[in-house]
Amino acid sequence: MNLRSPLSHVLGSGSAKDGTEHFWGQRLSALALLVLGLWFVIALWRIESLQYLDLIHWLRLPFNSVSLIFLCLTLAYHSKLGIQVIVEDYVGGAFIKVTAIILSNFAHLFVALAAVFSILKIAFGAQE
Repeated sequence: MNLRSPLSHVLGSGSAKDGTEHFWGQRLSALALLVLGLWFVIALWRIESLQYLDLIHWLRLPFNSVSLIFLCLTLAYHSKLGIQVIVEDYVGGAFIKVTAIILSNFAHLFVALAAVFSILKIAFGAQE
């Protein structure tokens, strides 16, 4: 005879160990993307023209370059979380699933670092 309740049998087991962190990460990064995306559209709209030199001058302003870096990093993080959910839900086989998640993490890291490097290179580049 077992005197444990059904709740005590399931506490501490299963896949619900880090689901809340993932859920909040997606929601907060989506909110940050909403704010940063709105800033980006409005900021580009306010530029006199979208010519190359005007965009370079715009990107060399510290607030714009830092905000664009935040936008790129937030996009990469949000995308990483979304792709991870898709792989976990729709890819069969443990080895393929883990391999796909690892490759996805490295790809997102590479893209984020490339974006930050590009922004910093333009922001601190030589003057015309």
